[in-house]
Amino acid sequence: MDSHFYNVDINWNQDRKGVMCSPELNKEANSCIDVATPPEFPKGIPGIWSPEHLFTASVSSCLMTTFLAIAENSKLEFENFSCQSKGKLEKIDGKFLMSQIILEPTVTIYDEKERERAERVLQKSEKACLISNSIKSEVIMKPIIKIVEVEAV
Repeated sequence: MDSHFYNVDINWNQDRKGVMCSPELNKEANSCIDVATPPEFPKGIPGIWSPEHLFTASVSSCLMTTFLAIAENSKLEFENFSCQSKGKLEKIDGKFLMSQIILEPTVTIYDEKERERAERVLQKSEKACLISNSIKSEVIMKPIIKIVEVEAV
């Protein structure tokens, strides 16, 4: 695979807030998002995506897209994938850094017999995630496998 570049344009608009867009995405489809300093910092703004949220989202969404590719290649049939994630910001040696990302993916499968395969696919996905492999934060995954409940007729 050749190298790829992903372009992001940030424009400050007021206070501690700006707008983030990509020329590769359709601006008419409202693909731009507001970004701001999080409220935990001076003059931070609540209710707007922050770099810390985007960092955490990048790891979580990479796990999902990697899982979808590996699940397809592994012929794993599943009903649902979701992932809750938490990014831990802390000050270490005088610098703020995202020290830890906790991923809690939930995969819902149709048959208990597929549990091991689903767990393997999740583990492979975590190891293959290019974003996780590109950062120095500790990534912790706590997977949950659910079985589709069949309603009694």
